[in-house]
Amino acid sequence: MRWEELDQQPCSLARTLAVIGDKWTLLILRDCFLGIRRFDEFERRLGITRHLLADRLKKLVEHGVLTKVAYQQRPLREEYRMTDKGLDLHPVMLTLVSWGDRYMADERGAPVLHVHKTCGQVMKPVLVCSECAEPVVARDVRVEAGKGWEEEAGLLPCSARLYSE
Repeated sequence: MRWEELDQQPCSLARTLAVIGDKWTLLILRDCFLGIRRFDEFERRLGITRHLLADRLKKLVEHGVLTKVAYQQRPLREEYRMTDKGLDLHPVMLTLVSWGDRYMADERGAPVLHVHKTCGQVMKPVLVCSECAEPVVARDVRVEAGKGWEEEAGLLPCSARLYSE
């Protein structure tokens, strides 16, 4: 499987990685969730080359994760805003941060705390079943072929074993 062909794979994870699966894109998304919107702010915070940043932002806009909104007309200046599609990545980002807090933080602990506005408590993300609302971990999930599965891809048997062991 070639990296530039991920979007053609019969796998939702591979197709997602084709859009957001590199380190710079994930860091751009992190900064979006922290309220960063303007090109020069991304560039300054990330230390990324202008060409690479422009490429990653363009891809996120093309895939509907971000949208460009004018904040000044003369000269035209635009900023990047999260779309609903982009905002739907928040649980993914929060889960990655939580994993990093657990396994990658130093003795000082998590560098950033996430406070639930409703109750005011520091929180950690928990994946729950959409049907019964019980917490879900890997061993609680069975993988079955869906309508979008292509038999010739041969991916399902491996995935099914991974979750059931």
